[in-house]
Amino acid sequence: MAAVAERVTLGRRLRRWEGLPYWLILPTLAYLALFFAWPMVKSFQLAFQDDGVWTLQAFRTMVNDIEFGNAVRFTLLLIVVIIPVQFLLALVMALLVNAKLRGRGIFLYIFLLPLAISDLAAGIVWSSMFTELGYLNTVLERIGLLETPFIWINASRESLLLLTVVVAEIWRSTALIMIILVAGLQGIPRDYTEAAEVFGAGLYQRVRYVILPMLKPSIQVALLLRLILAFEVFSTVIAITGRGSTVLAAEAWRWQTANMDANVAAAYASLILVLSVVSAGLVLGLLRTPKEQIAR
Repeated sequence: MAAVAERVTLGRRLRRWEGLPYWLILPTLAYLALFFAWPMVKSFQLAFQDDGVWTLQAFRTMVNDIEFGNAVRFTLLLIVVIIPVQFLLALVMALLVNAKLRGRGIFLYIFLLPLAISDLAAGIVWSSMFTELGYLNTVLERIGLLETPFIWINASRESLLLLTVVVAEIWRSTALIMIILVAGLQGIPRDYTEAAEVFGAGLYQRVRYVILPMLKPSIQVALLLRLILAFEVFSTVIAITGRGSTVLAAEAWRWQTANMDANVAAAYASLILVLSVVSAGLVLGLLRTPKEQIAR
């Protein structure tokens, strides 16, 4: 009897410990359900309903909005330009921080400084630099590259507006990607890179054939996070360009605050969510790790 009771008790303990991981993630699931899933459902409901009636009128208004095409184009241009440049810069910064260099901690602190500044504050700072009498024109005039101030923030030239926003965003958020890549690099055993170096592999070959394949999980996380945040950028755009250019998130904010139309604002938010999910799916599909490829 004692042996039977012991087996029953042991079985209960095993079942209890097997279910422990599910109990541990319950607070996280509750948080996601309360602050993400439920607001998302209500947002879709607001976008597809008007006074309790299911309708697509909010999406028709959004598509027919005069700024809709400009917002979509500028948002996608930002993402296409910013993501590759930021990734390359972040990879170089991460390799520099992870290298056996004296004083590498100083580089880490310098790279992390922009993360302490909000996107709106960063936009205001860079706007003051790009103005006609700003710091950039002053420096270029003093070194003789300009005779008269150059108008960087020009509403009639979208390429210049895009350039100013790209520079500000790269400065502000590249460190976010770098942190994730540094964490991934520190998880790669040095034996692999040292062995490649012994066999005559140069820096490019070590990065291309050793580091990047083993860094895929971190690259996935970094690109996913940056893509999602890129679709939500609007404070930097507004601070630098004003109404000279616009993005999807800025239009959602404008319809909510200026036009007082929560339905159209929710439609913009729903579009941003769909684009983010599609982009995330592309990243996961293109950067599948070996384990994911075997599972499929």
